[in-house]
Amino acid sequence: MNTIAQTYRLGDRDVGRLGYGAMQLAGPGVFGPPADEGRAIQVLRDAIDAGVRHIDTSDFYGPHTTNQLIKKALYPYPDDLVIVTKVGARRDAQGGWLSAFTPQELTRAVEDNLRHLGLESIEVVNLRSMLDVHHPVEGALEPQLEALIALKERGLIRHIGLSNVTPSQVKAALKMTPVACVQNLYNLAHRQDDDLIAWLASEGIAYVPFFPLGGFSPLQSDRLNAVAASLNATPMQVALAWLLQRSPNILLIPGTSSPEHLRENLAAKDLVLTPDVVAELDKVGG
Repeated sequence: MNTIAQTYRLGDRDVGRLGYGAMQLAGPGVFGPPADEGRAIQVLRDAIDAGVRHIDTSDFYGPHTTNQLIKKALYPYPDDLVIVTKVGARRDAQGGWLSAFTPQELTRAVEDNLRHLGLESIEVVNLRSMLDVHHPVEGALEPQLEALIALKERGLIRHIGLSNVTPSQVKAALKMTPVACVQNLYNLAHRQDDDLIAWLASEGIAYVPFFPLGGFSPLQSDRLNAVAASLNATPMQVALAWLLQRSPNILLIPGTSSPEHLRENLAAKDLVLTPDVVAELDKVGG
């Protein structure tokens, strides 16, 4: 019997630990519209039909594309659906990723997310640090957090999260506001946040790894492939199951534009890994 916890608190709601990330619904490079809008809408509806109630998105996916698709596919939304977005970046005309990190830009981004999603308030808004585009780096986030706190006081957002941040930035933020979740790069092969995950669990804060399956460069490991074959599962299912067993505060948002892959991803919650298998998988990263 699977004894892995199936839900965890996000903000003030309990959500299933396997959610859905909408990034891949945009065009190549997360830029422009999808090649098949009908298929993208079907993936979103299939996710809801399968019980997913945590959808991660951003208005800079596309830009605007994924939020518009979510509204077209799912509005009016189920009462228990938790939509999480992030702010801090924007796109240039060629699809490049640029910082949009001033308080004024963050305020405008939240307003854009609200408009494109058709919401009056967003459940969780993650502040995506752009002090470095690719990696967490130390630096003050107080002006940006103050802007989001002001939006929270206006009722435009309900909870604040953090993304691409260091442990010290999380602790500094907690002196200013409750933090609903932390969203950083983490997966079987990239485990630099092991200590942070454990500390967040002790504080009752959700950790949401982005690129749980490797992102633009999918996980590649002979050891992972061998374990998957022995379990009659796909490597990606095993990678997700490892994350679910890694810590109870981990919430997953694997993305896909394929209804078939969506079903495979969601089936990972039923895959139980024995301690021997976990020990073997732990050798993949470090």
